[in-house]
Amino acid sequence: MVVQHGRLGGFVGRHSKIKTRRWVTPARTATLAGALGAGVLGTFLGPLAGPAVANAATPTHSPPAVSSTAPATGAARLVPGTPCTAMAKACVDLAHNKAWLLKAGHVMRGPVQINKGAQGHNTPSGTFNVQWKDLHHRSKEFNNAPMEYSVFFTTDGVAFHEGNVHKKSEGCVHLSATNAAAWYNYLKVGDQVQVH
Repeated sequence: MVVQHGRLGGFVGRHSKIKTRRWVTPARTATLAGALGAGVLGTFLGPLAGPAVANAATPTHSPPAVSSTAPATGAARLVPGTPCTAMAKACVDLAHNKAWLLKAGHVMRGPVQINKGAQGHNTPSGTFNVQWKDLHHRSKEFNNAPMEYSVFFTTDGVAFHEGNVHKKSEGCVHLSATNAAAWYNYLKVGDQVQVH
């Protein structure tokens, strides 16, 4: 049988042209293919099945959502006791002024007390990578202030460094001297830092 100008096997119905056009769409052809089998559909629709196969490779809708009951992958799994995933080497919880060093999804150090940026100088949240390190850094912006054990994780100068954990910073993450040394020694350029 051939579909041609609204005729199906020689019969012309009142809405056959409209119905034929509705059914010969990529989505419906794909539906028919699943129900009838590719061999039967190819025999029934002949050359019309060709374009539907090409269009079926590019879906016009979003993929179905992943079930929340599915187990988390290693990368997306939160490290117990932290707000960060297993991909992070350093984790910061701004709401609770805590930080951790992580390795392969396990806590290596922490939680330790930190302090974050003051109002108007907020520490940015997000996922970053260590950009560079400087053992005896001096701030060019803030009167040559010492920033010992600096580990810069943004491109605009935000770093982990030694500082008063009871005083807010100008946007950096203050650590005690002992913890700043630990962060400096553990983190390498390129390591992931997650700040929440």
